Amino acid sequence: MKKAVILDAQTVTDGDVSLEPLTSLCDTAVYDFTKPEQVAERVGDAEIVLTNKCLISREVFDRCPNLKYVGVFATGYNNVDISAAKERGAVVTNVPGYSTNAVAQHTFALILHYYSSVSKYAEYTGKGEWCFSKLFTHFGPPLFELSGKTIGIIGYGAIGKAVKKIAEAFGMKILVHTRTVPEICDGFEAVSLEELLGRSDIVTLHCPLNPGTEKIINEKTLSLMKPTALLVNTSRGGVIDEYALRKALDEEKIAAFCTDVLTVEPMSKDCPILGAKNCTITPHIAWAPLETRLRLIGLVKENLSGYLSGKIINNVVK
Repeated sequence: MKKAVILDAQTVTDGDVSLEPLTSLCDTAVYDFTKPEQVAERVGDAEIVLTNKCLISREVFDRCPNLKYVGVFATGYNNVDISAAKERGAVVTNVPGYSTNAVAQHTFALILHYYSSVSKYAEYTGKGEWCFSKLFTHFGPPLFELSGKTIGIIGYGAIGKAVKKIAEAFGMKILVHTRTVPEICDGFEAVSLEELLGRSDIVTLHCPLNPGTEKIINEKTLSLMKPTALLVNTSRGGVIDEYALRKALDEEKIAAFCTDVLTVEPMSKDCPILGAKNCTITPHIAWAPLETRLRLIGLVKENLSGYLSGKIINNVVK
């Protein structure tokens, strides 16, 4: 059997999802967590590496000449040096589409967290304060309807399309900004980034992180948004300039920010937006429902089986 290494198993399972579908295919060493300086040593002479977030750099390829296959437990693969992989004839596979429904669901969980203020009202009743009310109701934090609001979707891949469908169910108006305007717009307007930011009540990010999207939300683009707008990010933290965002939040240039991702993960103690006004952060969990991770393991197995049989699928090295 070919030799394989799983570098960061704990990022996909805490014992609730079995890795046996993968470990049974190869002679596999499994590590729960691997520090950056341990990656090359643990890969060693293995031909196959499976990882979620460990950096597979040019140095790793240089130090591990037998490495021919990197299977990523994710859709994004910016943690792998693709040019180095290509030079060495290595295959790098990702898993597109496995978390589409989960991420779209979490996007609206964040939106409703702000628009319906459920946690704030639950805190009010949990403290027993409703017991002292003269009214059957309580007017506290403002509540808003999604119906009729304009949502601007930046990035129109599988997740962006799923978000659009949910937004339509709420009766929202749809704006989309995408690098390639779809041939069929499905009833929405495809507009420039500037127009989307200026017209949207909610702006939600669903684009990959690459040189063209890095810090696409910055001081200039934030200044185009409505002061009543909500910004949501479930893509990658690096698409936002977090220092500019902190300033915009504290100065109330936008109403609120909800995110599941940060530029540095796990969150650093000096994270620029930690403690900012009207800022909600979840710890990169949009992709993590049990059903989603079971699907992920199955698709990673399909990728690996394809490589082992010579029928490669989802290779991102062009």
